[in-house]
Amino acid sequence: MPPRRLNDMLGIAASTIVHPAGHGAAALWQAVSRGESALRSGAVDWCELPCWLGAVPGVDDDAQFAHLGAWDCRNLRLAWLALRDRAFADAVTAAVAAHGAARVGLVLGTSTSGIRSTEVAYGARKGDGQWPANFDYRRHHSLDALCRYTAQTLGVEGPMATISTACSSSAKVFLTAQRWIEAGLVDAAVVGGADSLCLSTLHGFDSLQLLSDDVCRPFDAGRKGISIGEAAGFALLTRAPSRIVFAGGGESSDAWHMSTPHPEGRGAQAAMQMALDAAGLRASDVGYVNAHGTATPANDSSESAALRAVFGAGTVPVSSTKGVTGHTLGAAGIVEALVSVLALEHQALPPSANLREADDQLGVNVVKQGAAAPIRHAMSNSFGFGGSNCSLVFSRAD
Repeated sequence: MPPRRLNDMLGIAASTIVHPAGHGAAALWQAVSRGESALRSGAVDWCELPCWLGAVPGVDDDAQFAHLGAWDCRNLRLAWLALRDRAFADAVTAAVAAHGAARVGLVLGTSTSGIRSTEVAYGARKGDGQWPANFDYRRHHSLDALCRYTAQTLGVEGPMATISTACSSSAKVFLTAQRWIEAGLVDAAVVGGADSLCLSTLHGFDSLQLLSDDVCRPFDAGRKGISIGEAAGFALLTRAPSRIVFAGGGESSDAWHMSTPHPEGRGAQAAMQMALDAAGLRASDVGYVNAHGTATPANDSSESAALRAVFGAGTVPVSSTKGVTGHTLGAAGIVEALVSVLALEHQALPPSANLREADDQLGVNVVKQGAAAPIRHAMSNSFGFGGSNCSLVFSRAD
């Protein structure tokens, strides 16, 4: 199969991210490359469930968010913390200057948006029967709030869309943006997403018996379930030459079950194979897979079956970085896409954090210790409830 030409691929012109391990890509790489977990028990004082969480540093510092005004909610606080990165803002400004504000699109993913604000508002209403004066559903909880706030902050005026497909949300944004650019609808696109901690998802996962009372341990023989985190991240996609490119992706919807993946990972297999085909690659070309790896018994088993089917048993190095950040839900796609980009930039394999004893029955080559490696192509997997699957391939352009 002939490889796609580099000039057919989209360059990662700039990126920015905030996550439980800190602010910025350097802090993210330091944590994931060393397998240093940022998950903490009792990370927020309003959650009484016995679980480990990943909270973004500074998000509860009310004083620094006064400027948000009517937009102030936890999800948009995360977005602002990421968008204040000067290098990223300058790159978007340059794209607007080159193409025009109406030719820069915006595709973002989230699963729960600013639902934490709605939870707080209902709590207040229960007390005195009144909605809080500062509660603004359209600017907080509405799914389009993240796009409208980001567009206003960055000064882009092109088409915008919010994708909400659970945990694959901010992975699918890359493919939507790619289609827009290839169709000539826009010349560049900002992609990414944000999701914040809230009681709705915490109690939801707990009711499904998927929330672990211990720190999550993806691909571990003793894994018990997920730990939830929060994050916000953005990337600028353009046709301009770049050191790292988005080579292609695949999407599938297997609809096996509302909350349980297909035991053989058929939808995941389809997404990974489509991503390889889109990038013009063979399975043996991929040097690293950042797995969805949620640390639930069913998910890790299903994804491992899919990995064996596509890559062969025990071949490609695989790790999950959710042991560092937690499962950031609708932001997981952008977080782990950028981890894959960082692995390509640093030519190193990040380990699967919190691993004590790898589950040998899974039959995958789990990275136990971080190590240097010549990686030309990396894959990032994001699989959501209801069988909404997305796999992305990133490549070095040199």
